[in-house]
Amino acid sequence: MKKINITSFVLLAYLIVMSVIGWPGRIGAKLAYSDYYCMIGATLLVIVLLRLVQIRRLKVRKKEKENNNSYEH
Repeated sequence: MKKINITSFVLLAYLIVMSVIGWPGRIGAKLAYSDYYCMIGATLLVIVLLRLVQIRRLKVRKKEKENNNSYEH
């Protein structure tokens, strides 16, 4: 399994756990449902953006590695 997938799964698991803990329907919660879902959406957006940046970084690294190998021969 690639490191990108592991990072994404760990962050999604963390989001799920924190979403359950912070559920606004619980007693004593002062957060509105719209705020709750906006925070989940923002967190998902950050996770997706992080994944895209990691994929792009790996592609650039792979391309640089191929270029360095072609100069050595």
